[in-house]
Amino acid sequence: MKLTDFYYDLPEELIAQDPLEKRSDSRLMVVGREDGSIVHRHFYDILDYVNQGDCLVVNDTKVIPARLMGVKEDTGASIEVLLLKRKEEKIWETLVKPGKKARVGARISFGDGLLVGEVIDIVEEGNRLIRFEYEGIWEELLDRLGQMPLPPYITHQLKDRNRYQTVYAKNEGSAAAPTAGLHFTNELLAQLKEKGVEIAHVTLHVGLGTFRPVKVDNILEHHMHSEFYVVEEEEAAKINAAKQRGKQIISVGTTSTRTLESVADDNGIVRAGSGWTDIFIYPGYQFKVVDSLITNFHLPESTLLMLVSAFSTREKMLHAYEEAVEEKYRFFSFGDAMLIHKKEGKQGG
Repeated sequence: MKLTDFYYDLPEELIAQDPLEKRSDSRLMVVGREDGSIVHRHFYDILDYVNQGDCLVVNDTKVIPARLMGVKEDTGASIEVLLLKRKEEKIWETLVKPGKKARVGARISFGDGLLVGEVIDIVEEGNRLIRFEYEGIWEELLDRLGQMPLPPYITHQLKDRNRYQTVYAKNEGSAAAPTAGLHFTNELLAQLKEKGVEIAHVTLHVGLGTFRPVKVDNILEHHMHSEFYVVEEEEAAKINAAKQRGKQIISVGTTSTRTLESVADDNGIVRAGSGWTDIFIYPGYQFKVVDSLITNFHLPESTLLMLVSAFSTREKMLHAYEEAVEEKYRFFSFGDAMLIHKKEGKQGG
């Protein structure tokens, strides 16, 4: 499979720069997983595609304000540090710009010295290990000094940082939001529960590896970065019970999907636990757990587009994306949503 097999042409003006005033007002393209049929709805219409006993699986990770703007102590040069992965209590793997100014031993000051970091190693792909020095509580300091790590294609300032969090975000640790979940409101979640839909929580802390461009022509040579997941016993039991009843497992986002498919056995039984996953899902993959998938529109030639192509087919997805461009859907993190539905795009369960 070639990288160019997952290319589509996207006009820049369709990249959403700001979230909508109301989360659930975004548009929803409903695509039949089997027949490729397309229906145009709004996200709040998701209620028409679920039934009592179905299980909606959400990723409750919380994005940390992981972008830190600092200066080198010796030269005063500006340095941007993006926290990727906590290795020890005060040591983080980071992405630093510009990297050439962050050699081992370099010291970077943030917030007039409230926080100081020292580069202690250079690791895979040029990432820096930084040991931080500070007094007080790390989370409070980060909340004060850090900025939300919005993707580079979003150039507008985010007025309310909570709009880059899901309403159910709970467990801190992500460098990017699980964006399919941004469309849910507390009101919509309450309506789903009233309809008898079970809501199960998993946690996958999203790293930037998920979004890194694929740099090899043969996608089978691409290596995914590992991300940390947690699936609690009680949540696994909800998912397995729904599966055993023959009900839909509806995964919210590629991150929930990768978590479920990482922890399931060959019979589709979800096992509780925690660990690291580098699962790479591309066409040919046989899904074990997920029946329907809620997702946003993804970048051309991305691993996320490969995952949704595996869930349906590459041809159906590229056709759906072509129609989304024609219909002027909003793309990427703050954009519109897609439901790839096992019931062939028809209303009502």
